[in-house]
Amino acid sequence: MQNNIKKIVILGPESTGKSTLCNELATHYKTMWVKEYAREYLEKNGTAYTFESLYEIAAGQLLSEEDTYKSLLKKDVAQSKIPFFIDTDLHVIKIWSEFVFNKCDNRILTTISKKNYDLYLLCNIDLPWVKDNLREYPDIITRQNLFSYYKEEMIEQSTPWKIIKGSYSERLQNAINFIDEILK
Repeated sequence: MQNNIKKIVILGPESTGKSTLCNELATHYKTMWVKEYAREYLEKNGTAYTFESLYEIAAGQLLSEEDTYKSLLKKDVAQSKIPFFIDTDLHVIKIWSEFVFNKCDNRILTTISKKNYDLYLLCNIDLPWVKDNLREYPDIITRQNLFSYYKEEMIEQSTPWKIIKGSYSERLQNAINFIDEILK
């Protein structure tokens, strides 16, 4: 049964439509998705996070992913391939940690090396930045730099990945096209 579930991670800098895309894809494929745990953590604990906080966020993200995956396994998905969407993974926390603190917790790095996913969809910064209380970097130079870090991270790992860009509707259609390829 587990082989039929395709784990797809949506990642990228802040305000690139990751959560919207996950929600739309889960609706389209009638499946489940994992919300970004960092948002929940920061809303609960405040935005003054520390280097140590990032490991707590990573642990919470993994737990959310495991819990949602187990819920999906309880459904009858044995007969067909089904996607499972994850709004950010530990690559996001690694990049954020290195960007803000110039280092990353080895436990996060070790976990990244052990996790297996089927596809990464990297959201480009071509959507307008939307302000909220948790977002930190609205300037285009920082957004471009962060996107470059994500792209480099994808190049250096072995899981297939695609860049998602354009309007919200274009992103959704492009993502569906890429996902349908791995569901064949």
